[in-house]
Amino acid sequence: MTAVPADALFDRLAAALRPRGRVITAYSGGVDSTLVALAARRTLGRADAPAAIGDSASLPRHELDAARDLARSLDLELIEVRPNEQQDPGYRANAGNRCYFCKTNLYDTLGKLAASLNFPWIANGTNTDDLGDHRPGLTAATEANVISPLVEAGLNKADVRALAQRLQLPNWDKPAAACLASRIPYGTPVTLERLSRVEEAENALRELGFRGFRVRHHETVARLEVPLDQIERLMSEEVRKAVVARLKEAGYHFVALDLEGFRSGSGNTLLSLNVRNSS
Repeated sequence: MTAVPADALFDRLAAALRPRGRVITAYSGGVDSTLVALAARRTLGRADAPAAIGDSASLPRHELDAARDLARSLDLELIEVRPNEQQDPGYRANAGNRCYFCKTNLYDTLGKLAASLNFPWIANGTNTDDLGDHRPGLTAATEANVISPLVEAGLNKADVRALAQRLQLPNWDKPAAACLASRIPYGTPVTLERLSRVEEAENALRELGFRGFRVRHHETVARLEVPLDQIERLMSEEVRKAVVARLKEAGYHFVALDLEGFRSGSGNTLLSLNVRNSS
């Protein structure tokens, strides 16, 4: 299949945005929402295309800082809102549809913002590859009448990265960065204490030079998922001791290494097994 030229991809995305007139983009600092926000800003103008980010306990502080810096560099008007998912029993319960409650709270908050500023549309960064995954947040988007310009333009993840690279977005190849709540197994309630412990542990690994990892929270146990090519370094005596010490400081009693390495969405494994076992 012949790749679509980046200019044509941008034209398709602009065509999905232009008729909307005024759009607020639900922005996270990831490549998908950044591309939508930038395309809206270039197509509709800065005043008619602000980006809005939800600042909550599940968003790592370093991700928030990076998103702010990126918005500033792209001359996006950035609005920060505070969704209240921590007060939602459905979110705290952390069942398999946790993301539904998270996104419902975010879109409700953005809906109120849009109404107060007289914006008729809220856009997200969903692309066509997202449609076949386990994403309860898509249901929340549909219920809130949130539009998905990337889907309307027929852009998949590869298209997004190709266009983002063409536009020289600094995060064009940034790996997906799921929220901190995704580190907590389904069925274990999401609390501020657990989110804080995970964030402290991941900050420690980042400061020790690791990239593209996850710290999976299992109460007293931290299960580390690191890329396979970083395991050898992790297991060196000096680094291993430093990792164990830092994660114990974060509140974990035991530190375990997942020999399968990092894989996105591994938290859905038990959810999939439960579905199969119940069928």
